[in-house]
Formats: sequence, C-alpha cells, structure tokens
Amino acid sequence: MELVLEQIGKRVGPQAWLHPMSMALHGGAVTVLLGATQAGKTSLMRIMAGLDAPTEGRVRVDGADVTGVPVRERNVAMVYQQFINYPSLTVAGNIASPLRLRGEKNVEARVREIAGRLHIEMFLERYPAELSGGQQQRVALARALAKGAPLMLLDEPLVNLDYKLREELREELTQLFAAGDSTVVYATTEPGEALLLGGYTAVLHEGELLQYGPTAEVFHAPASLRVARAFSDPPMNLLPAQPMDGGLRLASGDLLPLRLPQPTQGDVTVGLRASALRLAPRPGDVAVQGTVELAEISGSDTFIHADTPWGELVAQVTGVHYLELGSRVALHLDPAQAYVFGGDGALLRAPARAHPGGH
Repeated sequence: MELVLEQIGKRVGPQAWLHPMSMALHGGAVTVLLGATQAGKTSLMRIMAGLDAPTEGRVRVDGADVTGVPVRERNVAMVYQQFINYPSLTVAGNIASPLRLRGEKNVEARVREIAGRLHIEMFLERYPAELSGGQQQRVALARALAKGAPLMLLDEPLVNLDYKLREELREELTQLFAAGDSTVVYATTEPGEALLLGGYTAVLHEGELLQYGPTAEVFHAPASLRVARAFSDPPMNLLPAQPMDGGLRLASGDLLPLRLPQPTQGDVTVGLRASALRLAPRPGDVAVQGTVELAEISGSDTFIHADTPWGELVAQVTGVHYLELGSRVALHLDPAQAYVFGGDGALLRAPARAHPGGH
C-alpha cells in the first residue's frame, strides 16, 4: 500500500498542531515517527488513519484521494499506548473478532497461529482483566495483526510497559513487521526504538517535519542540530567552537584537528555522540581530563557524566566500569567522529561511515 501525504497541515483554532508537510511512505516497510511529547506524532497518525481530517493538504492511498474519508471506511489497524481490548471477550475472542468480521475460515487455527507468534497461546481462554499489562498489549497487537490491514499504526505501544517487557516486545515486533506485508507506522519518543526497528524515520518537532529518510541515514547524517538532538539518547554533547587554521578552537582553548568540507565564517557547534567518547586511547585520539560527577551502569554499558574544560560531557562506554564520584577520568575521542553544525544549525560535517548499511 502506498500512502502519500501532500502538504498536510492541522490547525486547532489559532494554533498550528501540524505545519504543512509532505511524505510518501514506503509500502510494506516500517516508518518511525520520532519526536518528543507534543511533537505532532499522534496528530499525524490520526490523519493517516482517517480519525481526523487535515485543515489543509491531501491524503492519498494508492493514488486515490482519501482526505476526510472516515476510519470506518478505511482498512486500518491501530494499537494505542493503552491496552484497548474487548473486556467481555476472551483473548481468543479478541483475536478472532476481525477474522470473523471478514468471514474467514479456520478461525481457531488462525487465532492459535497468531497467538503463538506473540507468545500468548496459553492465555486464550482468559479475559483481558486477568492478564498483566504486557500480556494485554500483546493481545491488542495480535488483534491488529489478525485484521491483516494494509496500514498498521502503532502509537507508542510500549510506553506503559516496564523496561524488561519493552525490550522483549521491541525484538519481537521487529521480527513480526519484517515477516508481514503491512505498511507500518510506529510512533516513539525513543531513538533506540527507531534504530532497532530500522526502515525509515520521520523526525518531528513541535508539529514540524525536520527530516525523513532511511533510519540509518537520518541517524548518521542528521540534517540539522534539531534532528541530532531528537535522535540522540543520551543527548549529544554540544560544544561551541570557532573555525581556525588547523582545526576548530573550542571555548576551552583546545584545538580539534578537524577541517570542514568548505570554508565557514562565524561560530559553529561541535557535536559528540556519547558513544564516541572512550576511556582507552587509540592512535590519533584527542584527550580531555575531567571529574566524575555520575557513573551509571545500564546493561552492558556505563554512562559517565564528567565535568571537563570542554563543559559537561556524557560518555557511553562498553562494559561495566566502577568510577568513584569526584575521581579524575580521561575521555578520549577520535576527532573524525565529531559532527559540526553551522550557526544556522545546518549540518556542515558528519563522520564518515565505514559500513553504510549499519547503525
């Protein structure tokens, strides 16, 4: 299915909820809507579904204008943050409902097959109220899959689940989407989810579409400082600098030996992803000394917050490292891993990618 938005905009009274934007979704692929709360993700998704009509612009599906066509006349499946299931139906009944509406045969076998894919086959005779939050969300996802709609919309479906359940379901969803034929739109505030799901990403900010393209491309080459901020977790380290002969002079007086692709006047901003900072030096690295303000262990990584002459820096280093608060630490960086943004926020330089298809 080909869904195309042509200069879609949404106003509520004097307030612009969505600024005019155009986007052509890739059929059969996943498109992630990435942005903070109130970025416009839900508003855009409701227009895609036919729940709301845009104030301006057109929505086309396979070339046909469906602007304002209500959701009941569209073949769309939606999964929300809340666990929306039919409370009076068992899990099996919930999953079977769209199959029976379509008059499909072998409903019981299809229900067992879909439940198996989401690991809820042991709950088929239970009612939603008897399930945990994670299990209820799996039921909602199973019913959406059973609908077999060409367009599946998921509005932050994992946000209300605990960390372990979110990690589990993210992995499963990636496999489910890859195995299906639906065009999937998935809204999230978390850059990590966008990277895991792959496909394409649209970065939204306060109702404005900042960038849309293959997820890896948007992550590795953010078009602007605003995109880089939205697509960095932990936040990208941002350092004011001035272009000079031989490199970029930081506010601390240190020189990053990094040349820009073209001559640039005025101040620039150097962006360092937390994962680009290391504890162990490599040949050609630049080092900065700092004081440990916080060291958090998360999974197999350690997040180090350090006060340095460059400013407050966050480093994400592989492995478990126990660092005492107030202790000295040296952080190392390959200058080639730095991003540079101009005074207007536009990307001037991104690190070269050794593996274009990777994250």
